[in-house]
Amino acid sequence: MQKVEKFAAEINKVYFIESHTLIHILSGKGSIQVDFKNYFDWQEKAIFLEKGQYIKFLSDDFIVRRIEFSNETKFYSDEVRVLFKHLISLGYIDLLECEDCNAFLSETTLTDNSADIIDISSKQWYWQNPFKANKEEYQVIFDAKEIIDVEYANNLSSDDLVNLINERGYNAQALLKNKIGLSVKNLMGAKRLQEGLKEVAFTNKNIQEISFDLGLKDDAYFNRIFKNATGQTPKQFRQNFDFENRDLFTQDILQLLQKYHTEERSLAFYADKMNLSIRSLSNKVQSKMNTSLGYLIRLELINTAKLMLLDGESITTASRRLGFEEPNHFSRFFKHYAGITPTDFKLKKYNS
Repeated sequence: MQKVEKFAAEINKVYFIESHTLIHILSGKGSIQVDFKNYFDWQEKAIFLEKGQYIKFLSDDFIVRRIEFSNETKFYSDEVRVLFKHLISLGYIDLLECEDCNAFLSETTLTDNSADIIDISSKQWYWQNPFKANKEEYQVIFDAKEIIDVEYANNLSSDDLVNLINERGYNAQALLKNKIGLSVKNLMGAKRLQEGLKEVAFTNKNIQEISFDLGLKDDAYFNRIFKNATGQTPKQFRQNFDFENRDLFTQDILQLLQKYHTEERSLAFYADKMNLSIRSLSNKVQSKMNTSLGYLIRLELINTAKLMLLDGESITTASRRLGFEEPNHFSRFFKHYAGITPTDFKLKKYNS
């Protein structure tokens, strides 16, 4: 059995994940945040999250379907865990590239068999092959991830961890470095930092308590690695994350961008609208949203361009409406930030 719910996502609200969950964005555009990382351009994707994670929607126009799966045993399968055990990014399926997934999720009523979407999606994930590995190599990689998730606070050395995950006969350290570009030590540090971020953002524990929970005896060391990673002290991060008060800054700046991005690309314009200096606005966007204001402006332009192209507008018309002097300028911009030319984007959509 599973719980299926459709809802309008509240901007900047933290949605905690209580069981293995599929998030299907039905409509809307903009950015999301999962476990303190911002992800852009999340239309037409199915996102897989496991218990203990959270998701925030950084736009107020997302309509979302949430499917919570109660059959926990299914998710310990070696084949399926690739969707949920995230390494350096999210587990997701691009619905434009998975006709079976898209067809399944487009059904108006999901039955008790909707867990089949997990099997369809895991096959698609292997086909996408994000780390260019074979299935046996993936099992070693995700064995390592599971061990790290359990052992991150136990002060094991890198050698101890490698010994735990080398039973399949692979050189796990070399495999991880080759396929995902990170060492076991890097992955352990990333896991410890992520748990530290959660403790800082979602609890009232002091830094000494958090350091102890993470297996670190020196809270000064925790402060140092925390600031090196985030650019903020734990106290500043807790204040800026604003878990309980939900400061409207994010909503206000995103609404301005949505309204004016086709006409205005000057940071000074948005700073004036927010009654801040350019430097203050830039710093606040960086601390609140973990990105730059310039990138957010470019993202809005790309999202609008995609909608225009999907609505059948020509490249020349879209270019003119978005304020580009020449269509070839627009095409270069689109290719740089979308990773595909406007022409190929239209063909991909129509042929999917």
